[in-house]
Amino acid sequence: MAASATQEADCKASEDARLFFDAAKPPPFRIGDVRAAIPAHCWRKTPLRSLSYVARDLLIVAALLVAAASSIDLAWAWAWPLYWAAQGTMFWALFVLGHDCGHGSFSDSAMLNNVVGHLLHSFILVPYHGWRISHRTHHQNHGHIERDESWHPVHLNKAARITEKLYRKLETRTKKLRFTLPFPLLAFPVYLWYRSPGKTGSHFLPSSDLFSPKEKSDVIVSTTCWCIMISLLVALSCVFGPVPVLMLYGVPYLVFVMWLDLVTYLHHHGHNDLPWYRGEEWSYLRGGLTTVDRDYGWINNIHHDIGTHVIHHLFPQIPHYHLIEATKAARPVLGRYYREPEKSGPLPLHLFGVLLRSLRVDHFVSDVGDVVYYQTDHSLNGTDWAEDAKHK
Repeated sequence: MAASATQEADCKASEDARLFFDAAKPPPFRIGDVRAAIPAHCWRKTPLRSLSYVARDLLIVAALLVAAASSIDLAWAWAWPLYWAAQGTMFWALFVLGHDCGHGSFSDSAMLNNVVGHLLHSFILVPYHGWRISHRTHHQNHGHIERDESWHPVHLNKAARITEKLYRKLETRTKKLRFTLPFPLLAFPVYLWYRSPGKTGSHFLPSSDLFSPKEKSDVIVSTTCWCIMISLLVALSCVFGPVPVLMLYGVPYLVFVMWLDLVTYLHHHGHNDLPWYRGEEWSYLRGGLTTVDRDYGWINNIHHDIGTHVIHHLFPQIPHYHLIEATKAARPVLGRYYREPEKSGPLPLHLFGVLLRSLRVDHFVSDVGDVVYYQTDHSLNGTDWAEDAKHK
């Protein structure tokens, strides 16, 4: 009887431990354990395979462009939104391939990575090296409140919510731009020029503190390529008129920007158990585990499985065409630290609900504590924060 009771108690304790999960606790595994679970071939880069994706995407972009340019009249007005959505999505796919070049997961050749990266990113008005360097900083510091580079949270003392000085550190205009649609989905060009709120510098200027002295020549090359693309667009506008250029290139560019901001945001928001860290609580592994995988339905293949994001964040050297297999192999090690993505229909319409909810609740983190979570500024949702605070 005693033995039976002991076994039953052990089983209950084991079940309680299984059900209880604290994402803020250090994981019971090391990054080396995750790496060891991933098959060796997942790390191999095949340049011809990588280039085949570039060829595929460029052919689709060219075909869409030719089809739209040959029908640029009012009779086809109904088809323009379809073109803008399709071409903007392809611009986003090109960005992902250039992003892989920046990580070195495109090939083992730095020259090939830089040439392809410049061609792809310059075409969609992204300064390749400037963005590559800041994105590297993001990966190396993700989840660290002060050092992370993109989509880092506003951090304020929770006590400030009970005074009229709420968010005085963050002006009303900035709050509106950060938490009110459509502005968060149009943030990328502003980020390239001015970085995130609270940070200074520019992805275009070699003098920016984003870059080390040895990286300044790279930044100059990328900014020059960006200027060449801008000059080409201006020249085409002078020859054919600004309206055709706007319809064929400008609107798809905006769709691409919205894709980039949407995907980037959702990979780092939308779960109530995503901690942010300070000081010694932060580690590369713990920061990487606060990213989220997302399912984009038919778009998964089009944008090269960038939704398989957790393993990419931990090991950005893995080519995109091995990310799904690597994730499946690593999931037994990651356990509850891997958040299973919600299954999508053909189009990822469910993610707009996730986005809207996150913008309503994920506003700031406390400036007290080394492990913190997003809190909600109720005044942004139409609630009198002061009255709300009195009842807490």
